[in-house]
Amino acid sequence: MARFDLPLEQLRTHRSTSVEPENFDPFWESTLEETRAHPLAARFTPEATALRTVEVYDAVYAGFGGHPVRGWFVLPAGSTEPLPLVVEFLGYGGGRGLPHSHLMWASAGFAHFVMDTRGQGSAWGGGGDTPDPVGSAPAYPGFLTRGVEDPNTFYYRRVITDAVRAVEAARSHPLADAARTAVVGESQGGGLVLAVAGLVPDLAAAAPDVPFLCDFPRAVTLGERAPYREVGAYLATHRGSAERVRHSLAHADGVHFAARGRAPALFSAGLEDPTCPPSTVFAAYNAYAGQDKRIEVYEFNGHEGGGPHHEALRLAWVGQRLGR
Repeated sequence: MARFDLPLEQLRTHRSTSVEPENFDPFWESTLEETRAHPLAARFTPEATALRTVEVYDAVYAGFGGHPVRGWFVLPAGSTEPLPLVVEFLGYGGGRGLPHSHLMWASAGFAHFVMDTRGQGSAWGGGGDTPDPVGSAPAYPGFLTRGVEDPNTFYYRRVITDAVRAVEAARSHPLADAARTAVVGESQGGGLVLAVAGLVPDLAAAAPDVPFLCDFPRAVTLGERAPYREVGAYLATHRGSAERVRHSLAHADGVHFAARGRAPALFSAGLEDPTCPPSTVFAAYNAYAGQDKRIEVYEFNGHEGGGPHHEALRLAWVGQRLGR
């Protein structure tokens, strides 16, 4: 795809027009407080696989509303001492899949927790195992408009809360070194990385790749593809709902979470990305409050970003930040 967004020199100074809600911090503080009233109840059950170099555990913990959220916890085989921890969040429509899809981090000597995304897991990959028991008002097919007319019922309030609790659950395992925790993810997973970086103050590293859920005012009008296009399609029918929708989206905008992030951060962007336009990624990067930050730019790539090349770079970068 040809370039369609701002030139690179303008991207480096681009700022979002998203207006931070006055109650942004109290909203998330109360949401997490309500969720933490439910015991975390993290459980790790050994999973029988044909894998020999790693040990796999079927994880489950209490996320938003106390709802059970699943994940995989993968360790190098024979681990006996606490290891640096990598918590991973997944892209839109995917689920935790099968254990053999998650070998890289444990193979490099990390404890690795993969969060299943509630209600997702049927668009690609090996499937998901976490339902979303909360209903919503009428929505456009997909997830981005579920409950979107009220920040309290918005789907991503639940998912972001699940992501914070995933870090807490992973850190509760005796073989996870909580002081050396990184969060990583691509697309939707990258957006969740930013949310967690803004809500969990003691992370050692955050790596949001081609992040989704950023700079909503620009994203929903510039992006021609789902998921952002779901918002425009919804508002084309619900013509009087634009202000309420903007208000809800602002509560989940990665730009506002980025302004609270302090952990060392490695971003990535593809300049030909039609799914998460590069200006929306740079809006979050430019807002990120941490001083130790960098962004890798892939000039001729779309939503795949740096692909395996960036995976190798990220693996080395996380290893340096976590002292591996």
